[in-house]
This record gives sequence, C-alpha cells and structure tokens, in this order.
Amino acid sequence: MKKIIAIIAGGDSSEHEVSMRSAAGISSWLDRDKFEVYTIETRGTEWLAHLPSGKLSPVYLHNFSFKDEWGKDVKPDYAYITIHGTPGENGILQGYFDLLKIPYSTGSLLVEAMTFDKFTLNQYLKGYGVRVAEEVLVRKGKEVKAEDVVAKVGLPCFIKPNAGGSSFGVTKCKTVDDILPAIEKAREESDDVMIESLMTGMEVANGAYKKPTGEVCVLPITEVVPKTEFFDYDAKYNGQVEEITPARLSEDTTKRVQALTSAIYDILGASGIVRMDYIISKNEAGDDVINLLEINTTPGMTQTSFIPQQVKAAGLDMTEVLTEVINCEL
Repeated sequence: MKKIIAIIAGGDSSEHEVSMRSAAGISSWLDRDKFEVYTIETRGTEWLAHLPSGKLSPVYLHNFSFKDEWGKDVKPDYAYITIHGTPGENGILQGYFDLLKIPYSTGSLLVEAMTFDKFTLNQYLKGYGVRVAEEVLVRKGKEVKAEDVVAKVGLPCFIKPNAGGSSFGVTKCKTVDDILPAIEKAREESDDVMIESLMTGMEVANGAYKKPTGEVCVLPITEVVPKTEFFDYDAKYNGQVEEITPARLSEDTTKRVQALTSAIYDILGASGIVRMDYIISKNEAGDDVINLLEINTTPGMTQTSFIPQQVKAAGLDMTEVLTEVINCEL
C-alpha cells in the first residue's frame, strides 16, 4: 500500500508564496508509484488540503486528517515540511507533529528553533570553531544608537530579521543614517534584529541530506554571483543572479567547505535536506577562509533552486533523493 505524503507549505510569513512554489517542485518529483501525495496549505489555523480535483478540503488539526473528494478520511503517514519561515522552520510544526507521532522531513523542534534564530545559531557554532561575522542583536523593545552599531560592526553592515528568510527585511547599510530605518524595516519581519559586519568574498551554497543508512551525502557547491548589490529577493527569485554549479573553487577549498557542511550537519543533529551558505574570503596570505553566512533547513525547492541544481551536478535524481529522505523516517 502506498504511503500518504503531505507536503506542508504556505505558512504565516512573507515567504508564503515562495513556499507554495517549493511545494509544487517537491510534488513534481515525488514518486507516485510509491506515494500518494497531497499539498496542505497553511495560514494561521486554516489548513487546506489541495485535492487532485482542485477542490480544497479543511484539515482537522486534532488528528491531522481531511476528507477526499468522496468523503473518505485521509490521514497522512508523513509530513514533508517546506514552509519557509514560521511555523515550519522554527520548531512549531515539529512540536505539533511530535505530539501526533507523525514523522517529518526536518530536524527536531530544538534543531529548527535554534537554526531559525540566526544569533543563537551563530553563538552555538562559534563554540565549535565555525567562523561567523561580527554581530549585534537588538531585542524587541530595545533601542540602539546608530553610532554604537558602527563602533561594533563597522560600515558597510547588514541589518536583517533575526528570524526570517528569502532576504525579506534585509538592508545593506552604507552610512550611519541608514541604520535606524533598516532596523525598523527588519522589525516588520521579526521581533529581534541582527546586525552583521560585512564579509567580502565569494558567496557559495552547499546542500546536504541524510540517507537511510545514516550517511550524510554532501552535494556539489554552487557559486552565487548576484547582479544586484547583494543576494536579495530579486536576485533569488527573479533571475537577477548567476548560479554556477560546481563553484569555481580550488579542489582543496571545495573539500574543506563540504567537510564543514557535513560536520555542521552532524553537530546540529540535522535531518532531511539542509543548505548551508558561506562567504569565502581571503586572509593576508591569500588563502581561502570559510565563513558561515546562514543555514536553511527548509531550503527552496523550485525547479531552479540550488538543491535541484546540486543534485543534478552530483549525477543524482531528485525523485530518488526525496525517496531516500522520506525513507529515513518511514
């Protein structure tokens, strides 16, 4: 009998529509010979299952079930979470599915909560020797002087929501006068705001996933060359970027980045497909230095996203990769 897979998409953040595009990508790759697939769109407490007929069926949250076209109860066996932002990337959904004993595609509640909080994640990984930018956290309700920010992280700097994605609310600040308006912009996406020093160099993205054997498979690296000033929403989703897979890195640096990706995956106890973004800078001797930029535990999964590019470059098949991810928990 086929297992019923629910792709959980949408969510409550500005990334709702991006998430729905990722759901469409995942749905197109899932093996229909093995799985019966539904997409469930969430917004607040309104969850709707998209049925093959195009109809929408309300999801009963007390047991995660819904009715199909013929009024038959459908209760998914597995949740493939592809919500970018809350509640799918910050641990909330993971706690819900834990209570219902339903396996899912991401890391645990703790892993998701920590990786979604950029400042907490960086402080944790710094203890393992991972290089990150100099940063300042501005908590909800706290005020900060622009001059103090400059003294701490310098200019230019990036101001971003501490919990958010797809570059919503991110500003590259070049002057002192840019800082306070940028903080207010970031607060539209997240209560807490993170301010980071500028890291210059090549931006790269590296995906990884766990096989049913427990082995972490690290994919080829993608080099990101935005046509905009930085890798913002327009670059990510409107084609204003050149993406080169595999990245134009030396063999040594490639191996070091992939080894770091594997190590961080294990340190976190991650699950499913995870993408780690880095800045490759140069030290005084001209050697490559690897700096962690951020971690995405529900990365974009559209037809043109990084992960599908990297899977193809590795000579793998998206359908087989997703089957392996699901079989880790089923």
